[in-house]
Parts: sequence; structure tokens; C-alpha cells
Amino acid sequence: MLTEYIPILILSLLAGGFALTNIAVTLLSGPYRPSREKLAPYESGMTEIQPPRQRFPVKFYVIAMLFLLFDIEGVSFFPWAIILRGLRFPGFVEMLIFVLILAVGYVFLWKKGALTWER
Repeated sequence: MLTEYIPILILSLLAGGFALTNIAVTLLSGPYRPSREKLAPYESGMTEIQPPRQRFPVKFYVIAMLFLLFDIEGVSFFPWAIILRGLRFPGFVEMLIFVLILAVGYVFLWKKGALTWER
């Protein structure tokens, strides 16, 4: 039974070895010349305007999580569209129920104010 996992173990070892080889080659062949400008923290190519000790508003994370949630759910439409003819009417009804559940969740979030930027 454990022999079934040998290909997964080999693939994992090859992937790890490939990653370690890439890191080692980069460290050994590339120049390392640190300077004050290179070691300075930045975000999106911009120098910091305010000190990073301020708290980040939660609304940024909420919007990001909602985007990921609806984006991942939206990706499920593509495989459904590919096999729609084979699913026929029952498959259409199942996807309609799925879309209605998503719509109820969207309206709930809208009513709770999770999609508004300013509070």
C-alpha cells in the first residue's frame, strides 16, 4: 500500500531539489552588493510616507477576502459552461441554485455594509 505513494515522494524530492538548486545557483553566481538604498524598506516601489507602527484598517482585508471568495466561485462557471450540453436541464437547475445562493450572499454582504469603502 505504501508503494502507491512512491511517485509522490519522488516528485516532492525532485521539486524540492529543483528549488534548492535554483537558490544555490542564484546565491553562488549573482553579485551581492548591499547598499543603504537597496536595504531600505519600500512598498510598491514607493518609499514609506508614514511609520509602519499604525494599525491597518480591517476593511482592506475584508474587501480582499470577499474578492477572493467571489472570484473563486466565479471560476467554477467555466467548467460548467464546457459540459453544459451533457448536463442538460438538471445541470442547469443545479447551477441556477448555485448562482442564487451566491446572489443571496452578495445581497447579505451589501446590506451589512461590507462592500462600502467608507464607514
